[in-house]
Amino acid sequence: VIWSQLSLLDMTHNVSLNNLRLVKLQAHLAPSGYLKIPTDMTAYLQGCKFLPKLNNEIPSERNITYKERFSSLENLVLIMFQDDAVLIPRETAWFGYYPDGAFNPVLPPQETKLYTEDWIGLRTLDEAGRVKFVSVPGGHLRISRSDMKKYIVPYLTPSCGSSKQSIRRILSY
Repeated sequence: VIWSQLSLLDMTHNVSLNNLRLVKLQAHLAPSGYLKIPTDMTAYLQGCKFLPKLNNEIPSERNITYKERFSSLENLVLIMFQDDAVLIPRETAWFGYYPDGAFNPVLPPQETKLYTEDWIGLRTLDEAGRVKFVSVPGGHLRISRSDMKKYIVPYLTPSCGSSKQSIRRILSY
């Protein structure tokens, strides 16, 4: 009985320490704030510092200015890498994700609450024909030069000399 009480105490202490470490880590390392567990949405919304704000997921803290600015983009090119092992599921590159409470199925972006309730303006952009959903071979951020020329360069608008040089440099590869 004493052993199990001590073990429970140790486990509780370790969980508390790990939560404290996670809070401190999120304050200094952005990727740690991007972990979303669909089976524990309450903890995610309360504990995650970055992603819920970026996605306008907290109902009491929705930022209309953020939605207005995002939906005012001329074009949004979302690139999913077919062999992505960093984004899980890889469809998050398109704002697809699991339904709340489950790890199956992966919902396409148009079936997520973020899209249907238009939290960030993604639905507005998509309905206006300004979202390009692109899938390319390769791992996370491993886009080929030819795919870059095909899917990214057409949307770059040079506004100054240095931008023109950058586009020329990309096209010359």
